[in-house]
Order: sequence, then structure tokens, then C-alpha cells
Amino acid sequence: MDINRDNVCILIPTLNEEPTIGLLISEFKGMGFSDILVIDGNSTDKTQELAEKAGARVVIQKGKGKGTAVIQAFSLIEKPYILMVDGDGTYSPDDAIPMLEPLLTGSDQVIGNRLTHTNVSAISRLNRTGNYILNNLFKMGHGVYYYDILSGYRAFTKESIQKMHLSETGFGIETELISEAVRIGACVTVVPVSYGKRPGTKTKLRPIKDGCRIAKTIYRLARVNNPLFYFGFVGLILMITGIGMGIYVMIEWFARIDHLPLTILAVTFVMFGFQIFMFGVLADMIVSFHREVINEIQKK
Repeated sequence: MDINRDNVCILIPTLNEEPTIGLLISEFKGMGFSDILVIDGNSTDKTQELAEKAGARVVIQKGKGKGTAVIQAFSLIEKPYILMVDGDGTYSPDDAIPMLEPLLTGSDQVIGNRLTHTNVSAISRLNRTGNYILNNLFKMGHGVYYYDILSGYRAFTKESIQKMHLSETGFGIETELISEAVRIGACVTVVPVSYGKRPGTKTKLRPIKDGCRIAKTIYRLARVNNPLFYFGFVGLILMITGIGMGIYVMIEWFARIDHLPLTILAVTFVMFGFQIFMFGVLADMIVSFHREVINEIQKK
């Protein structure tokens, strides 16, 4: 089943992508995609000029950060289908049709999976390890595994985007897009795509710093999708800390050394930890009941 290219907007967030943006747009144009929107983060090179010359519509983003750019761009798009791709030349336009086809058969969002054995040489060991950790953290926090939640190659229906509440300003936008898909019960498909090394531009991603921020985003967004994980994690940490203190106090007590203040603190940690954990259990029950009610309403 072939998608009507006139119903698709190619969305390309950019920031100093001069070496790759012109060719990338030309390739999409050559495939018959006429609506190409470049949302540019105030590039200091010739990205904007080359994008316009290649036939794209260029919009300068308000504010800073990839998330800010993507959210602004979504508000400008009227086509029913959106294909979002990074402008650094690492993703191939040849994968555009396989990415878009699931939208015709009921999918609301499609993720291009880079983390396949064919792309091993293009992704550093540090980045592969980081992606593995973050993908599994997302599974723990949201209950589903999508292989490559940080992929910059995505396809969406406009309808599904309109149901999402997006607020992330930076690289956490990819995580928020899939987290919101889980929240609204969207149908998500994962498609393997090719991925190459960056041809001439420096990465904006700082693996350690941005990885920690993304992990923080995954945990924060789990408050809605999986409150048991969100509150239970804090509760377990407090209880484990209190139990650890209690063991230390017991060892010292057998040695005839009293630690009354530490004993009180240990008991407090365990009590508060248990209360927070139980709050997570109750919140999870409420969320589950809410989802069941929504599903029943939608069936009717």
C-alpha cells in the first residue's frame, strides 16, 4: 500500500547542518515529497539558505532546543501525515516509505529503529550502551519496549499529535513523544532503518549529560503512565536506606553502643518509604481503572 506523498509533510529540525541539508531535501524532493518544512534553530552557517534553495519551507524557531522546535513545527503542519527526520544526514530518505506505510494500516506513530546489527559501526559503544540502558528504563517506567525510543526518525498522524501534551524543550522530546503515545493509547510500530555516521557535522548530543537528562525525563513522565514505578522507586529507596540504618544500629547495639537518634531516623525512613510505596500502589490502581473506563467508552 503506497501512501499519497501530497498528504505528507517532511519535518526536518536543523541547527548548523550545512554539509547535509541540501542533499537531504533534494532526495526527498526526488521521491515526490513536495511539502518539506525545515524548522531551524538559528543556524550560524548556510543551513537556511541551502534549505530554501533546495525547495524547502524554512521557519526560524522561537526559543532554543530541539523540543521547542518540534512543538512549534507541529503547530504549523496541516498535512494528515508527518515524517520527522534529523537533518544531519545519518538517516536515509530511502526508508521514508517503509516508515509511512504503517500509518495507513492503523498505526499512530512509527519509530525508526537504528539499533540493529547492520548499523553497529555507525554508533559508538558508549551510545549503544546508553541507548540500551534508557530503552530498558523506559520499559520499567512505562511498561512497553520500543527498541529505540531516542530515534530521530519518526512518522506520525496529525490526529495523534493533536492528542498529545508536549512540553519538553530539549532532546527529551523523543522520549516525551513516545511517552505521550503510551498515555493516549496510541498504536506504535517499530521499523528497522539504516543509520550512517555523521558526514561532516558535529553532534549536538552530549552522551553523559544529555543521557542523564533523558533518564530524568523518563522517570518524570512515568508519574502518569506508571505511578507504581514513579512513587514505588522513591519508597523502596527510603525503605532500603532505613533498613540499612537499622542493621547498623542492631550491630552496634550488640556491641553495647546505643544510637537512639539514628534508630528514630531509621524507623522514620522505613515508615515514610512504605507510605510512599503504598501511595504508588493506590495511584496505579486508579490509573488502571481510568484506562479501563476510557477503553469501554471508546468501544461504545
